[in-house]
Amino acid sequence: MNVSGLPQGWQMAALDEVCEVIQGQSPPGDTYNDSGAGIPFFQGKAEFGPVYPTVVKWCSSPTKIAELDDILISIRAPVGPTNLCPLQACIGRGLAAIRPLGGIPARYILYALRNSESDLASRGTGSTFAAVSGAELRSHRITLAPLPTQHRIVAEIERQLTRLDAAVAALKRIRANLKRYRASVLKAACEGRLVPTEAELARAEGRDYETGAQLLARILRERRIAWETQVPNVRKRKYDEPQPPDTSRLPELPEGWTWASVEQVGRLQLGRQRAPKYHQGQHMRPYLRVQNVFEARIDLSDVMEMDFPGDDATTYELRSGDILLNEGQSPELLGRPALYRGELPGVCFTNTLIRFQAAGSLCVEFALIVFRHYMRAGRFAAEGTITTNIAHLSLGRLSLIEFPLPPLAEQCRIVAEVERRLSVIQDLEESTGLNLRRADRLQQAILKRAFEGKLVPQDPNDEPASALLERIRAEGTSAKQAAGMKRHGGKTRYRRRGKA
Repeated sequence: MNVSGLPQGWQMAALDEVCEVIQGQSPPGDTYNDSGAGIPFFQGKAEFGPVYPTVVKWCSSPTKIAELDDILISIRAPVGPTNLCPLQACIGRGLAAIRPLGGIPARYILYALRNSESDLASRGTGSTFAAVSGAELRSHRITLAPLPTQHRIVAEIERQLTRLDAAVAALKRIRANLKRYRASVLKAACEGRLVPTEAELARAEGRDYETGAQLLARILRERRIAWETQVPNVRKRKYDEPQPPDTSRLPELPEGWTWASVEQVGRLQLGRQRAPKYHQGQHMRPYLRVQNVFEARIDLSDVMEMDFPGDDATTYELRSGDILLNEGQSPELLGRPALYRGELPGVCFTNTLIRFQAAGSLCVEFALIVFRHYMRAGRFAAEGTITTNIAHLSLGRLSLIEFPLPPLAEQCRIVAEVERRLSVIQDLEESTGLNLRRADRLQQAILKRAFEGKLVPQDPNDEPASALLERIRAEGTSAKQAAGMKRHGGKTRYRRRGKA
């Protein structure tokens, strides 16, 4: 080992000592396109893949060009990620191209930069987003091994990473399959295919049972009685009977089930609007918004407060058993539901959320299953209206969406079976996520060992890195001299001392 802790013959080098560094520059906006005119145009990290970027734009008048196998490095928002350039391309100001000199393998520099990515990223500055200057990038130091060792390092890194990549790909397939299985469990639960139906059990046991249609009639009757009890002077007000769904295009349900509408089986309410006048006041309360409501989970890590004066606190205070659905979201997440279980007493909610309060004879956990299925299946998105990239689910549209209603006893069995299966899926997902994180750490460990000189055997007969550096410097000097002679007609001009 030498004094730096590196193997004999190794040394540290600034990037511009071993590479040409070309900073990107954005061409005029009217020169790039998505129709394939010109050469590919890479702008930043968003286009990067595991090794090569994806071409999504082209440029007809490039300003800065990267060549085949140049290393592309993101130098702003974020700093440090790398790819290899797959062909000649234009590069924007979010990138720099790094071109190895002296026969250094491009992938050696690629892996050296990936090994030191966190160090380079820590040097990024900027109030809006991090960026590194050209000077910072050129002075960034990497570990330089003897040239023959570099080739052995690249070969061994790629051998080990190929096996690791195969394992990561398998883990990602497992994660995708678990996601599909979760969706299929929710779908089967809402179609009566997850547990034996109450009709089947009652027939086998020779007993009667309350059908979904009878349950719905009881729910509607109980709602009417509750309204008449609570509302004075009933004769002066008209009771608004909840509307049934349009069943003309709905599939047939299992025996003993019936179709209802969301408003028939529960009460819907939009939250209180946020406004500047509520930012301060004497009745400050915590409230939930879209950012707090995830699928089957409420996140209380970022809860805000506003004033709920008068009856507002009573009107908008959440009660244990309320289901909250996102009123505005990206289309694929519209209606994302979670069950409030009293996690934060006294909390209210805003009009970015819709509250569903299940009827007394409906299992609220079953309603949550239905809503999770509808979110994943795009049923809520089908009823939403889209403005820019955000979809909205109105109270009126949600209220008339169909709701599959099985007998109450069957609802309870469905909930228990869904929870059992989803808990298994959750355990497998956590295990998969843990193994993916381990794979990422293992990848970093492989790179670390490689650039500490511990991944491949060292050959004392290899030409040291210092000789490689000297040759690169000499080649650079010769190139500059040749360029100078070319500018002066092939003759070297000398200036005599003391004369102009």
